[in-house]
Amino acid sequence: MVTQDLVRQTLRKVKDPELDLNIVDLGLVYDVEVADGQVSIKMTLTSPGCPAGPMITNDVYRQVRDLDGVSDVDVEIVWEPYWTPERIEPKIRAMMGF
Repeated sequence: MVTQDLVRQTLRKVKDPELDLNIVDLGLVYDVEVADGQVSIKMTLTSPGCPAGPMITNDVYRQVRDLDGVSDVDVEIVWEPYWTPERIEPKIRAMMGF
């Protein structure tokens, strides 16, 4: 059975190539909803002009779609709240010197 926790664990495989950190620890994933095999993900990017945006969203789609029990994936890029380094997981932020 697909759960929000399983989806979030899977999203840890998706990395921002510029920062080499997964999108969950970076705080880019805002919301995950799962209903009857349909997964909806609201996420953001580090900036509106992020050149890696299409690659990241394709990786999100591919990783989640490969989970058993997932019939469809909707990835919505949102800009509110706007991403800032404060959204990075505190342990990771400390390791990065923020």
